[in-house]
Amino acid sequence: MEYTLGQEHLENIERILQKDFMELGVHCVVLIDMAGNVIASLDNGDMTQDIYSLAALAAGNFGAVSAMAKIVGEEDFSLLFHKGEKENIHFSKIMDDFLLISIFGKETSLGFLRLKVAEANEKIKKIFRS
Repeated sequence: MEYTLGQEHLENIERILQKDFMELGVHCVVLIDMAGNVIASLDNGDMTQDIYSLAALAAGNFGAVSAMAKIVGEEDFSLLFHKGEKENIHFSKIMDDFLLISIFGKETSLGFLRLKVAEANEKIKKIFRS
């Protein structure tokens, strides 16, 4: 499906990302399409990583995991989580066409983040459907 986002849509998405993620203590949050194109990105000012490379790799990673899901009899996996020593990455699928990527440290509760992701997912879906 094709979506057209105007400036108001993008501003609303950024407000959701700011309120639900940055205020939670997430280091970086990025909304991408499944081709790896960045739609919206916010960070705490300390991020030095290349978000565009991360987005492209995340889209490829999610595509590979979707293929694995089908092999084991699942239609799809809607979220992924990678835990590191210092940084963690949480990926959540929004509808069929978008991924929400959250990068966070030990100070952020995974359970609370997952709750915020679920809430933001619904809010962002409404924006895309409007």
